[in-house]
Amino acid sequence: MQLVVLFSALSVTIFSVRGQKNNHFAEGRNTIVHLFEWHWDAIASECENFLGPKGFAGVQVSPPNENSVISNRPWWERYQPVSYQLTTRSGNESAFVDMVRRCSNVGVRIYVDAVFNHMSGTSGRGTAGHSSDIGSLSYPAVPFKSNDFHSRCDVNNYQDAKNIRNCWLSELPDLDQSHDSVRKKIVEYLNHLVDLGVAGFRVDAAKHMWPADLKAIYSSVKDLTGHGLSGRPFFYQEVIDLGGEAVKKTEYNSFGAVLEFKYGAELGNAFQGRNDLHWLVNWGPEWGLLPGTDAVVFIDNHDNQRGRSPAILTYKNPEPYKMAIAFMLAHPYGTTRIISSFGFDNFDQGPPVQQPGFRSDDTCTNGWICEHRWRQIYNMVGFRNAVAGTGINNWWSNGHQQIAFGRGNKGFIAFTLHGDIDQNLQTSLPAGTYCDVISGSLKNGSCTGKTVNVNRRGKAAISLYITEDDGVLAIHVNEKL
Repeated sequence: MQLVVLFSALSVTIFSVRGQKNNHFAEGRNTIVHLFEWHWDAIASECENFLGPKGFAGVQVSPPNENSVISNRPWWERYQPVSYQLTTRSGNESAFVDMVRRCSNVGVRIYVDAVFNHMSGTSGRGTAGHSSDIGSLSYPAVPFKSNDFHSRCDVNNYQDAKNIRNCWLSELPDLDQSHDSVRKKIVEYLNHLVDLGVAGFRVDAAKHMWPADLKAIYSSVKDLTGHGLSGRPFFYQEVIDLGGEAVKKTEYNSFGAVLEFKYGAELGNAFQGRNDLHWLVNWGPEWGLLPGTDAVVFIDNHDNQRGRSPAILTYKNPEPYKMAIAFMLAHPYGTTRIISSFGFDNFDQGPPVQQPGFRSDDTCTNGWICEHRWRQIYNMVGFRNAVAGTGINNWWSNGHQQIAFGRGNKGFIAFTLHGDIDQNLQTSLPAGTYCDVISGSLKNGSCTGKTVNVNRRGKAAISLYITEDDGVLAIHVNEKL
């Protein structure tokens, strides 16, 4: 009897851990879009008017908890927690609840950027009017006091795991998650968000917390209760691991998914010509990536798009950027995420005062970039939905900077970084004429862009010229004329 109980407990634990990697996407949807610094009411409208109809699966929202008010209102003030009250420049708790409800009603999940590695490094008042005092380490609205933090030291040695996890990152007071009282406050915050209907959490600075502490926190969070949701929340963790440091991503993927930073860096290099595209034939774990079921993947994020790494593609280099995102959305590996940015000229620059407006071609105004509204990107979300459940087949390359591949009998995509493609390539698609979803869209029975003919033997006449706006061509069964 004792063995049966032990086995049952072990089975529940294993199931729970696996469940924490379940993204909870509604059927027929894919991709999380990070609507960085959008207001809750604007996100609700975007779910109803664009994300739902276009087949997106979820929204990652900026941290919803109270943060310090910093001079000139930089973007990073959202990562300076004062309390876990849901009041920020994005809106209050009532607006947050309304957003979750309206997005859930159209099949779009909400994922919260959860910041609990640290508290604010600034003294003063927060966005809900509560105080913080870094001198005495007092955050009375939680409350946290000095004995809830690690002793002051600076993160300055990435070859030392203790320094990375026990010291203060960027002078931010570092919470000690090994204390039961600290864990309890964090779990209360996450449970409240679960009660409000969210589907999961992006865990900020997970690399700077001990895996055992995170595992204990996650396991204490209640099961999902939102519209159409059940089981464990989706936890995906920020663990920046490009190799050569003491903290490894493989320390975290046994109990949650991990943001795979190597993914965007490698594709950024490839689509900028620093590595031949034909090597992508074995893209995935053979490149040092996590197993696909453990990885949330992206080309850039709100943080590294402001960095100086030449490998990171952003909206400021649009042609290779769109190509890299097209590859990400065409390839079956991982849970995909897209950043939706505002324009910036310096690292600290905060969001525009006005929320996004929209042009007739779906793109944004008022200083917002809105990459998710670029035709080449949202049409590839449609491609990924169309090819769901299929593998890669009919791989082709010229041995250099031109590649193409199919997704079962549902889709086919081609890329060129150098030279023209003018080939009859083998696909597994049914015969017919298809709309290229990169150069246009299927509207009212006709294609606004290029078309591709597939003959009865599955051969597709692929013409893709280096002089075109985009070095990609993509067709799928849902865009067949």
